[in-house]
Amino acid sequence: MADKYDVYREALVMEEDTVWPEGLDVANKPTIHRALHDSAEQCAAIEYVRTHTGFCRKITASAEDIQRVS
Repeated sequence: MADKYDVYREALVMEEDTVWPEGLDVANKPTIHRALHDSAEQCAAIEYVRTHTGFCRKITASAEDIQRVS
């Protein structure tokens, strides 16, 4: 289930994960990954997963998100 962008949890993010859409060939994944996480507040599907040290920000990238940062 997707969460809303949360400023409190953002301060505790220690890890980042990106789920890429199936069937969509994404060129230059590291650059797009960085751009998505740098503008996490604009992503359609964001989830905060609790870890031992804080949170992992998990973004499920949509075609629109990828287009926006490309």
